[in-house]
Amino acid sequence: MQELLLSYLPILIFLALVVGMSVVFMAASYFAAEQKPDTAKLVGYECGFTPFADARSQFDVRFYLVALLFIIFDLEVAFLFPWAITLGDLGAFGFWSMFVFLLILTVGFVYEWKKGALEWE
Repeated sequence: MQELLLSYLPILIFLALVVGMSVVFMAASYFAAEQKPDTAKLVGYECGFTPFADARSQFDVRFYLVALLFIIFDLEVAFLFPWAITLGDLGAFGFWSMFVFLLILTVGFVYEWKKGALEWE
């Protein structure tokens, strides 16, 4: 049991360093920067424009498209790393299944591109 707990010691040390450095950096930025809040700095940033009316007002759908495309390709990368590490154990089936996955993503990307979803005015 003690061996198991000792194997987690580097993770705990890393977490303590991360938390400590985060606190130090936040405190340093608070003390080093001038604190002059004004109305422009205190306005909430939401979906690429400043709020000016009711929260239920319409805005451009391109913000959603960009977010969805980011999520799709972010998940692609999340699947590619474990696949690349275990490719030797997976063999031909693992290679071709990932090939089909990437092909489907590529077809979706080309469709979005041809429809103009990636164009920004």
